[in-house]
Amino acid sequence: MTWQTRSSTVVYENPWIRVREDQVTRPDGDPGLYGVVETGPSVFIAALTGERELLLVTQDRYPTGQASTELPAGNADGEDLMVAARRELQEETGYVAARWEPLGELQSMNGISDEIQHVYLAQELSYAGGEKLLEDGIHDVRKVPIDEVFAMIRRGELTDGQSVSSLMLLALHLDRLA
Repeated sequence: MTWQTRSSTVVYENPWIRVREDQVTRPDGDPGLYGVVETGPSVFIAALTGERELLLVTQDRYPTGQASTELPAGNADGEDLMVAARRELQEETGYVAARWEPLGELQSMNGISDEIQHVYLAQELSYAGGEKLLEDGIHDVRKVPIDEVFAMIRRGELTDGQSVSSLMLLALHLDRLA
């Protein structure tokens, strides 16, 4: 590692994120300033029905002021990752899954954040209720055929980077099984 941290100061903190500014020595040897957003791990769920449909949520995203179609996901909030994945799936869709499989881990924005997203395949789905849609601004939960999900990416209708990267892990996983 050629970056060196000379000092670190927390400049903002709330229950979900912490932002720090690091005084660094850059790879070229010159001094610099680097901002890092610390979030803790997140979970992303590719919930696949027996009919090869994926559960997608559409929610209003405050930072962009736009609705975004995405995989069910959220911060692990200090929980065991599998517990967090089960919680997020039910909170965002009302569904539970009998079968879970980890698909991999991704560094979603490693230029500014330490977040690691953990991606899971959830299968054998059943509706159990208990969703908390309004809390996160979710206004649509739907089942979409997997081929149509990838067509939505091509058409620019599904643009959430963390969902797209998670779907790449799913695609690679499904190709291995075919």
